[in-house]
Amino acid sequence: MSLTLFKIGFLPVSVMDIVDIIVMSYILFKVYNFIRGSRGAQMLVGLIIILLFSVVTPVLQMRGISWIFQNLRTVWLVAFVILFQPELRRILISVGQSRVIRYFVKVSGNKVIDEVVEATEQLQQRGYGALLVMGREAGLKNVTESGVRMQAEISAALIISIFNPRSPLHDGAVVIQNDLIDSAKCILPLTENANADATYGTRHRAAIGLSEESDALIIVVSEETGRVSLAVNGELNYDLSLEQLRHQLYQAFSPTFSKVI
Repeated sequence: MSLTLFKIGFLPVSVMDIVDIIVMSYILFKVYNFIRGSRGAQMLVGLIIILLFSVVTPVLQMRGISWIFQNLRTVWLVAFVILFQPELRRILISVGQSRVIRYFVKVSGNKVIDEVVEATEQLQQRGYGALLVMGREAGLKNVTESGVRMQAEISAALIISIFNPRSPLHDGAVVIQNDLIDSAKCILPLTENANADATYGTRHRAAIGLSEESDALIIVVSEETGRVSLAVNGELNYDLSLEQLRHQLYQAFSPTFSKVI
């Protein structure tokens, strides 16, 4: 049975052609969102210019440059992977963390959550104040752009060193996305909710403010009391134990998560 829907001139258009266009459009849109505003975007523009130049040189009969481009074609793919390695890694991590993939592939543990909880415990013990933002589906580009880009592998030791009062990065929040420490020293929006407890400090109000504008989970470690709080959906869960924090983080990042209790 033919799946042809209609013809454009002499070209038949089928259902699969439409599906193909939709899928490719979605892929290109996601890639654009990943590299937009990054160094990868600048490199991509440069690469496109070089590729266009490689097409134009044969037309202009520039034999020397055309010969160089023809002999370099075999290394274009390797060069692409090397140049865009950070962006490709972020895309693959994002795909692996999607709800659809996590529904079929069950992960027994979450190293990121374990490292974050361990860091929280040590921050308490050392008396360091901290703001840790754990991103989910909503983008946090406006937040990460306000800080210092890191793109570092998550570890408790690194988080503790960032929030050391002698560190130049200790002011502000650390943003964790796609299993990486994306940025540090980030500025969060303060809540404008008049019903927020007047005893909350700047860190707590900033955590509530971001949770009102995104689906991120924000961990607060109080420098004065050492108490741990978790802001989500505009609400602050105050004075949590480490086990309560771990439970809520695992619940939030599980495939069946709907709302943190």
